[in-house]
Order: sequence, then C-alpha cells, then structure tokens
Amino acid sequence: MSWGDRCIIFLHQTWKDISLDVANEGTPYEFQHSYYWVLQRLDYCIRTSDGLRVSRVVGTAPQSTSNSSQVSQSAATSAPQVISGAGDEVPKVVEAYRQALGGVNNSGKPGSQPSGRREINWDGVPDQFAAPNNLPSDFFNAPTEPRARGALLTTPGTALQVSADSDNPTDTPVRFAHINPSYRRMFHAFSEQRLFSPIGSHIVDLTFYVPGTKTPAVVRGFGAVYLDVDTKHTAFEYFDINGKSLGTFQTPIADNGQSFLGVVFPNAIVHRVRIRYGTTALGPNDGVKTDVAVMDDFIYGEPQPAQ
Repeated sequence: MSWGDRCIIFLHQTWKDISLDVANEGTPYEFQHSYYWVLQRLDYCIRTSDGLRVSRVVGTAPQSTSNSSQVSQSAATSAPQVISGAGDEVPKVVEAYRQALGGVNNSGKPGSQPSGRREINWDGVPDQFAAPNNLPSDFFNAPTEPRARGALLTTPGTALQVSADSDNPTDTPVRFAHINPSYRRMFHAFSEQRLFSPIGSHIVDLTFYVPGTKTPAVVRGFGAVYLDVDTKHTAFEYFDINGKSLGTFQTPIADNGQSFLGVVFPNAIVHRVRIRYGTTALGPNDGVKTDVAVMDDFIYGEPQPAQ
C-alpha cells in the first residue's frame, strides 16, 4: 500500500471520528470547520508532480447533522478546485491559480471581457488613498481604466486601508507599522510594497460587479496572498448571487511568512467573498492567543453579469 493510500485511509477514519463527535456535541460552525480541516490535510496526500498542493474538494460544507451517512451523500455533488500553499511554494501556487482561471489579466478594462481574470496588487494606489489615509470602498470599480476591476470592498469595521510605501510624503511607516511598529518586521510583501487590511475589524466583504458599472456580477473563483497566518481562523467564505454559502475554505498557516489560498468553481457563480483575517483587527501584538494577518495580491475570475 502506498503512502498516499495510507494517508487517505487515515483521513477517512479521522473524518468519521470528528463527524460523530461534533454532530453529537458541536455547533454547525465547528462541524463545517472540521470538514474543511480534513479536506485541507488531504492536500498533503494528493500532490502534482511539481509538489504543488492542488486538490479536488468534494462539495461545499455540510450542515451539522446527527447522521454521519448524510455527510458523505452531501459531499459528493460539486467539485471546486482548491489551490493553496505556503512559504516557498507561494510563487508557484499563485501562477498555478492564474492558469486555472485561464486567459489573460484584463487589468482595469471597463466592462466584462469574454475570458481571463483580474488582479489587484495595491501598488498602484496613490498616496492620497494609502496610509494614513483610507481607501474608498469602490476604488477598484471606477468607470475608467485602470481602476475598473469590478471589486467593491466593505468592512464592518471603521475603514479600509492600504499600507504606505517607502517614499510617501507624510513619512508614514511602511507595512502598517504606523499602527504597531512590530508589523514592519512581521509582514513581508509578496509584491512590493503596499499591503491591504480592514481597520477596526478582521473581516472584509468583496462583492463583484461588471467592471466600471453597478451591475452585479459573478466570477469563477477568488484567491489571495495572506501574510502571517498563525491559526486556523483565517479563511474565505464564498456566496452566490442569492446569498447562499458555497463553502468556507481555510488558509494554510505560515507564521511570519506568506500563504496563498484560491478556489476555482466549475462555472461563474461567486458574487461575494467574506474574507477573515486572523482573530483580531490590526493593533495588538501578534501572539499565541492573538493572530494578526494582512493581505497582498488578489486574483479572481473575469466578472460576468449575474443571471
């Protein structure tokens, strides 16, 4: 029996044990969380020839149930593709995710393009909309190029912010060190120099529109680079145009390093992504009980008008 076969058998038994325990005593969130823990560990068992963690996730997260047989039935329907990695893997998995979405980078062209993807790396944000100033929610859905990218960013917190670069006119420290000096050493940009984070919250909602318009749109998938993920709380939850959850997916852990998580669905179905950053908003020191994380590059499928 191969190592991969033994690993899969172990995870199958682990899932049976977890599902019974959580179904009897846990909450729906804990059940969903455990489900994706097992799926992500499966990434280590199924690897492509170049070592990237690429797996086919079976179904979206099931709801809590006292009958474990219902889990396997509901987990056998759809199959979004999860592409994730951490540390030195990140450049390769980012490129793999771009290829999975297909086409070219349509950058900031207004209107929906027939194929391709969009990317946001924050480095084109001018000083007037970077720290210590806040980023407008619709900055990346302006009607003209290069800001027509179909992305509306909101937060239950007080603001959205892009970090300062090294030659900003107000001498604001880089990498959110104006909020906490330790962040300058802790966060390492994937694409220099600017980073992105909510202020006053650890949650951001990303909603898609036909680029440059207010027409609701859907995409095939969304992925992003995280910095300093220390715990299992950092995750994406995807929603369709009707607000139905398509599943929650956890980001690989990389303390003081870089992580990437991207999901590709068979069709353009994602209208909104809820993005969770660690366990708390920017401010406190990062520690055992406090996980502070920020983000770098966003990559997502070409926004198409929602039907």
